Amino acid sequence: MEFAELIKTATVESVLLSGAGLPPVRGTLCITSHHLLLSSRPGGDGAPGTVELWLLIRNVDAVEKRVQNLGWYQPPRTNSSQRDTRLAGSSGTITLRCKDLKVLQLEIPGMEECLNVASSIEALSSVDSVMMMYPFFYRPQDLRLEAGWHLFPLEQYYQQIATQTSQWRLSGVNRDFAACPTYPPAVIVPAAVDDEALRKAARFRQGGRFPVLSYYHQKNGTVMLRSSQPLTGPNRKRCREDELLLGTVLDEGERGFIIDTRSAQAAKQARMTGGGTEPKSSYPRWKRLHRPLERGRPLQESFIKLVDACNDTSLTMDRWLSRLESCRWLSHVKAALSTACLAAQCLDREEACVLVHGAEGTDTTLLVTALAQLILDPGCRTLAGFQGLLEREWIEAGHPFHLRCARSAYSHARLKQEAPLFLLFLDCVWQLGRQFPFSLEFGERLLLTLFDNAYASSYGTFLGNNEKERCLCKVKESTHSLWAWLNQPEEKRKYLNPLYSRNALVIWPSVEPQSIQLWQGLFFRWIRSSKYLDEAWAEIQRLVENDDTSVEESAGNRRSQSLSDTAAQTENER
Repeated sequence: MEFAELIKTATVESVLLSGAGLPPVRGTLCITSHHLLLSSRPGGDGAPGTVELWLLIRNVDAVEKRVQNLGWYQPPRTNSSQRDTRLAGSSGTITLRCKDLKVLQLEIPGMEECLNVASSIEALSSVDSVMMMYPFFYRPQDLRLEAGWHLFPLEQYYQQIATQTSQWRLSGVNRDFAACPTYPPAVIVPAAVDDEALRKAARFRQGGRFPVLSYYHQKNGTVMLRSSQPLTGPNRKRCREDELLLGTVLDEGERGFIIDTRSAQAAKQARMTGGGTEPKSSYPRWKRLHRPLERGRPLQESFIKLVDACNDTSLTMDRWLSRLESCRWLSHVKAALSTACLAAQCLDREEACVLVHGAEGTDTTLLVTALAQLILDPGCRTLAGFQGLLEREWIEAGHPFHLRCARSAYSHARLKQEAPLFLLFLDCVWQLGRQFPFSLEFGERLLLTLFDNAYASSYGTFLGNNEKERCLCKVKESTHSLWAWLNQPEEKRKYLNPLYSRNALVIWPSVEPQSIQLWQGLFFRWIRSSKYLDEAWAEIQRLVENDDTSVEESAGNRRSQSLSDTAAQTENER
């Protein structure tokens, strides 16, 4: 397939661009393989006042078109026998609803041009081949292709654990992705369990996702594991190797908790189709707790309803509150935080090991394990630590970004695989940052950037559904890493929280309904201007940096004075 085949009209003059919070701009619209460009040059090339729209077509979630017909126009006959009949004064309006929730309107002169542009955008935005996406073509001059891909190796995380205990090892049982197609090549497992036992345990878990270490709690040596559901089925099948693996995790006399992110009824139904839960008779030292979290279509519908309500400016207060409640998005946020707090409480206060799983172990499981680590571990609350957490618990752990983020809240053709699990995680992180404004080194801007890049990006970090797919597509060899861009000094500065002060304590969020708030910075980002809030944060950052500079200068002056005094004393002694 060639991109040129999908572009019916590449350039249109005198197109009017408008959108919420944007002044109307008229200019030349160009469609390329991956971008929609609109350039306005009121004073000619290079003149001040040039306005450009640079929209990644992959970011388009839905295309809506409306044409107006003002009568037929028949030009005078020429020597050509072909008749040229056009619409006189015809025009069309294309509404682009983007995955980052932005809504843009293009008024295009000419009905044919309007239909061609809409058709071209629809076709280009629906290209599903990973290797045809923009990250494989993007080549910024200031970044090296290999930069950023190996900043957070699992080996480095394992070495931190190895300094505390010898009960765990780094296994290469999945180096060829044969044991589990959605796990990375290396996983952390109990040292007492060999690779052959791991392979047998993998065959007993859905998708081969056998229990692996997610987090080691240095305070008391407890651990959090994650997996998929066991394949016990209606006959309650057993797997000695799986029982051995989980039994090895617990010391003599210890008990552990299995947090199942499905309801008890859903888990029971899963057993009838080959899945199920760990039976008490086979796992006597593990207590199962059901904390149902929505995933899939119900969560996607909740997201759609919330965005629809936020865009409806005609709502009265009562109607707005009713719509907000009915979409149930904040209830999902509360449930996710509550379950993460339960996992953290088991580890920190009960001093018990935890296994988290749902059905597949790629969605709500990762939501809980990642949030629990943010609550417990101050290292995960730094900018670098948070990036490492995302690598371990979302990207390498096999969250299917390509499927879950294929469409956002505006799509008319919704697939059953779509679900904003990663957005729900980011919303929960925002809630933590709001309740503990000094404890996270990064701010809201980073979370918004991650949301945008998960759905449409110039970088390869969120491409594919797992490490196996990324290896087959040579993502790390052929695309740039988002982390390499974010960690450039000038970029990094934008994402830091100027109020940050390292907090070594566990941060227990309030999950009372009054404490959970709507993330206005995301859901109202393109509806209401954040100019004054941005200016306030910029001023805070400037003041903090000036204070830091003053402190450093003061310390430098004290050091210089001390050295001068020492030198003078030495000279006198001579």
